[in-house]
Amino acid sequence: MGYGRLGSSDPGGSSRRTLTGNDHITSPPSTTNKRKLILLSLLSIALIAASAVSAVILVGIRTRASGRSDTRVPHQPSQSISKTCSKTRYPSLCMSTLLDFPSSNHASEQDLVHISFNVTLQHFSKALYFSSGISNVQMDPHVRSAYDDCLELLDDSVDALSRSLISVAPSGSGANNKQGGSTQDVLTWLSAALTNQDTCTSGFADVSGSVKDQMADRLKDLSELVSNCLAIFAATGSDDFSGIPIQNRRRRLMGVHADISDEKSGGQFPKWLSRKERKLLDLPVSTIHADVVVSKDGNGTCKTISEAIKKAPEYSNRRFVIYVRAGRYEENNLKVGRKKTNLMFIGDGKGKTVITGGRNVFQNMTTFHTASFASNGAGFIARDITFENYAGPGKHQAVALRVGADHAVIYRCNVIGYQDTCYVHSNRQFFRECDIYGTVDFIFGNAAVVFQNCSLYARKPLPLQKNTVTAQNRKDPNQNTGISIHNSRIFATSDLEAVKGSIPTYLGRPWKLYSRTVYMMSYMGDHINPRGWLEWNTTFALDTLYYGEYMNYGPGAAIGQRVKWPGYRVITAAVEASRFTVAQFISGSAWLPTTGVAFSAGLDS
Repeated sequence: MGYGRLGSSDPGGSSRRTLTGNDHITSPPSTTNKRKLILLSLLSIALIAASAVSAVILVGIRTRASGRSDTRVPHQPSQSISKTCSKTRYPSLCMSTLLDFPSSNHASEQDLVHISFNVTLQHFSKALYFSSGISNVQMDPHVRSAYDDCLELLDDSVDALSRSLISVAPSGSGANNKQGGSTQDVLTWLSAALTNQDTCTSGFADVSGSVKDQMADRLKDLSELVSNCLAIFAATGSDDFSGIPIQNRRRRLMGVHADISDEKSGGQFPKWLSRKERKLLDLPVSTIHADVVVSKDGNGTCKTISEAIKKAPEYSNRRFVIYVRAGRYEENNLKVGRKKTNLMFIGDGKGKTVITGGRNVFQNMTTFHTASFASNGAGFIARDITFENYAGPGKHQAVALRVGADHAVIYRCNVIGYQDTCYVHSNRQFFRECDIYGTVDFIFGNAAVVFQNCSLYARKPLPLQKNTVTAQNRKDPNQNTGISIHNSRIFATSDLEAVKGSIPTYLGRPWKLYSRTVYMMSYMGDHINPRGWLEWNTTFALDTLYYGEYMNYGPGAAIGQRVKWPGYRVITAAVEASRFTVAQFISGSAWLPTTGVAFSAGLDS
């Protein structure tokens, strides 16, 4: 965030670094004809799905319009369109895109929800297809990195928007509703699509040239379209809390109860987990049946983690277990792709099974690209592993672990780096009993994520740097995202402890306009600056962010000298703090219990 310094000149903006290097170096195209065919198929599937829903919407609209079949675009929007678009942040774009849809002027407000999703999906699908058409253009490494990021993120967004469209499809549309989701699912998927687009455009912020210009043309209006979808859908009755003060409302917990501990298991697991699920997380590794065993000495199923990922099935509905034996594994571009669902990685313990790498932004790549390990596949679980980026503080942005998987769990793991260590990119995530080390913005991203019973270690940074534990980048008030740190500990490592008087450490700073972070019932060491929080750039986001503290303790938790920003608040009501607990913030659909990972649903630890 910034180039090894705080207070970027681009307030909360698109660029998080400035990169120098040899711009004339080229890298070969990475996209083959096979990939083009895959993208063409993706576009076709998305457009067919959208067209199927469109046909049903059109039939309903034309029926209500007393048989009128004139689909010419009217000059003036209907009352329904005007009312719907008035709820959005980009009303002019909303009106123009809705009016482009046949018969939209006769549509009800409910129909317009479906139409807005439909139109947005079509725009993303076309952007993905036409962006892939320039894959053979020669690009320097940094441009290629940003370009590849965008293709991956556009692909993920098309999938998220497709599932969202199915979820809100009219009854009788013929859509397979089993693929759909709840209100919170749709908000999560739309939030992720908006985050994806923000990451895509950010990657091109520090480059120039024809590829950037062509991509800017293809990506035009995509962020605004998703933002409008979020606003329109949120207005239908979702119960998120975008600003302050939070209203005294309680969301139905959908079967999640505060008293979840099983006394017989020492309170380690929710009492309504099956015996099989509890055993999977609680039993010694030697007693767990793994589908694939990774061992560097050749005594397993394969020698590398990348081989193991390839062996995992796509779109698996059952838990697929990969056991990675003790050892130090350094492999380029280790990633669990979106299609690799329900994968579980089990290691031999923190410091024993180590997945490492040294990629960093000084190597002409985006921050997104630097991760030693990344996962986008829904249902991802990692247990008893160390994820590390050894690039060091002088290399600035260097990610150890990046997670964009929905319903992801990181359990009893180390995440070790310096700047930008842990990238909680998007969707819903849960970290339990993890140790995370870093300096500048070392937990960052726009997931809806809870860190519970974790230890967060600030390290000694570069000279003149300031430590910031978090940099949350929620950019839209309707995104259901944020960072919740609950029942955890914020420590200084020994090297920082020796110089803590001269190097301030802050709880966080606002990367984007609606940044949202809370600390609850957590210990804070005396290395935390009494102000608590740090500005990104002068007054940027200070009245739109949401930063909260609830019942924290320790020498760094005193609130007497905290910042006086409009968006900062000392939380005093349990009902408000409860909104950031596992039960309410990330477990609306009760997904977490099925993983077998120990957690506390409510405020009580």
